[in-house]
Amino acid sequence: MVKNLNHLERAAAALADEEVDRLATYPIACGVSRRLIGDGSVTYREWCQNPEKYAEGFVAAQKAFDLDFSIGLMDLSVLAGDLGSHVRFDEENTPFVDKPLIKTLEDYEKLEIPDITKGRTNVIIKGSELVANRLGDEVITSAFVEGPLLVLSQSAGAEKLFFDSYEEPGTVKKALRTITEYDRQVVEALGKTGTKAICWDYLWANYSCLDDKEYGELEGDVFAPSLNEETRKNGMAVAVHNCADLPHLDTQIRKFKPAIYSMAYYPLIEGSKTASQVIEEGYADETLVAGNLDPQLFEQGTVQQVETATKALCQEVKTALCKRGLKSRYCIASGCEVPPSTTCRLENIKAVSDAVKKYGTIGD
Repeated sequence: MVKNLNHLERAAAALADEEVDRLATYPIACGVSRRLIGDGSVTYREWCQNPEKYAEGFVAAQKAFDLDFSIGLMDLSVLAGDLGSHVRFDEENTPFVDKPLIKTLEDYEKLEIPDITKGRTNVIIKGSELVANRLGDEVITSAFVEGPLLVLSQSAGAEKLFFDSYEEPGTVKKALRTITEYDRQVVEALGKTGTKAICWDYLWANYSCLDDKEYGELEGDVFAPSLNEETRKNGMAVAVHNCADLPHLDTQIRKFKPAIYSMAYYPLIEGSKTASQVIEEGYADETLVAGNLDPQLFEQGTVQQVETATKALCQEVKTALCKRGLKSRYCIASGCEVPPSTTCRLENIKAVSDAVKKYGTIGD
């Protein structure tokens, strides 16, 4: 049995499916990290618009929760806002687009790539550099970037976008090409920051919304693969996060070949896959799968309930890995971001890390 790996050693071993002391863990604690800065008075509005505060939050979260990765999720309106959509910034709520930029077909044609040295795109770039400088010797650091189709759905509204994609696919694809170039420029800038990976959010690869052909035409056949390749060319690993209920696993794991695939589980939705199903169906043969814990546990549960859920997931994962002949290719994580609210229970995040140390050991 392997003893006492540090975070970098454990993450590297899990990525390669080598022996580990215990399973890796990363509750997706991002916006909530602002509450750990100084006296805890930094608001979400301040945190998401200031690269120094953004970085301070992730450094503080690493110290407080003892995590195996640091993944820089801010929110899903960053690129759409810099493109020109109006973003609402409440003091303590996640920013969101309340006035999309695109209202007519002509607006798709007018999209222009913003200056990535300004706006919140630059907060992500500069903040990622600060995080990499401060945590890069301890954990694998990753930026978080919205994929082209997600950015366009934020910029137009999902209902309008998908209606327009049926009626005027050429016009929509022209806008997607513009956003893909925008994303490419972000990748190039992030490649100079020292961050080790980009976690892409390709949310719309979801059978509840699009079938394989539809998703392929809008993102999966050309735009996402080109950005994945660009990420690797710039010296970073590709990670993919998709918290959809019915994700396109064959596309996003077997075709995209990410180093890490982060996903959610919806027990009330038929067809949503458990951790053991994902492992036993061979997806963990190809990537480090992460996820499964219900994010609402962190807000609504007790420490004991979180420990119980984490223990059950560790046991399920270890059994499935053993049956599949794998050693370590699963990261105990939340299926989506830990709620960044002021009422989220910080002790519940630490409870996951503590429980994985007790129940995630390999070889027992």
